[in-house]
Amino acid sequence: MSNPNKKLRTAVVGTGYLGRFHAQKYAAMPDVELVAVVDLDLERAQEVATEANTIGGGTEAVADLDSILGKVDAVSVVVPNVHHYEVARPLLDAGIHVMLEKPLTNTLAQADELIALAAERKVILQAGHLERFNPAVAFLFDRVTQPLFIEAHRLGGFKNRATDVDVVLDLMIHDIDILLTLVKSPVVEIRAAGYRVLTPNIDIANARLEFASGCVANLTASRVSLKDMRKIRVFEDGAYLSADCATRDNVMVSCDPDVGFTPDTRPELLNHGPTDNLKEELLAFVRAIKGEAPVPVTGKEGRDALAIAIEINEAIAAAGLKRGMPGLD
Repeated sequence: MSNPNKKLRTAVVGTGYLGRFHAQKYAAMPDVELVAVVDLDLERAQEVATEANTIGGGTEAVADLDSILGKVDAVSVVVPNVHHYEVARPLLDAGIHVMLEKPLTNTLAQADELIALAAERKVILQAGHLERFNPAVAFLFDRVTQPLFIEAHRLGGFKNRATDVDVVLDLMIHDIDILLTLVKSPVVEIRAAGYRVLTPNIDIANARLEFASGCVANLTASRVSLKDMRKIRVFEDGAYLSADCATRDNVMVSCDPDVGFTPDTRPELLNHGPTDNLKEELLAFVRAIKGEAPVPVTGKEGRDALAIAIEINEAIAAAGLKRGMPGLD
């Protein structure tokens, strides 16, 4: 931005469950003006705009995407995944910075086109991988050096939301992104299995990934479980680290690999307290636009996570998609 004191003009496209929260966060930022919220359901958009106006004021509800072109600097796209490409493309083409929720697009070709368009127009395309802003995950990024084995469980009850995509693209993709950030090595083999339970798409999935570095990861995601769990465990030479993404707790135990654990070994326990991950994500987006910090999750990183998610779904299809109800505990 040429004038750092000028308010950043923003909009939110999509006023469903998550879009409402995006609007609230922008409306509360002192250096941001939430110009509009956009949704084909104008009544819903008006509800969100009215709520935002109690926080910051000046937000209009519109149903037409074209009506915000030329009036905003940045947009959060929070529509169903099947519409990500068709909504983000004209925004980027108009020179508007875009925060695009995960998964980035439906196909890698679409993702590549958006990334190239953002570069051509010299605007930011930020992928919406919210767990990057979880302090328990940030702890892993700071402490993990050479992971040998990683295990992640992301389980939740059925919410009848985001069922337009399978559980790999809905939930597991969070852990795929974290995994790629931790390991920093090419994936050389993927094995996976998946089940339909309550929707036409995969509702529970397990994937085993092997990296060129030798690290192996086991990922499980479910949206039909009876209890919630969002945990990541990392094992490396002489150390064990874990992150609970729900409670924002970390555990770390380290020792001399030649000695091993002893009765005196004590785990390091850390709780980060209440945090607002979405607020931090959007603040990081704003800072990147202003040139104050790098883009925290680039379009390419979103594309990389999408590529692995697609490969996992292809492995599930190759193994034979099953119908059943395993793993409900």
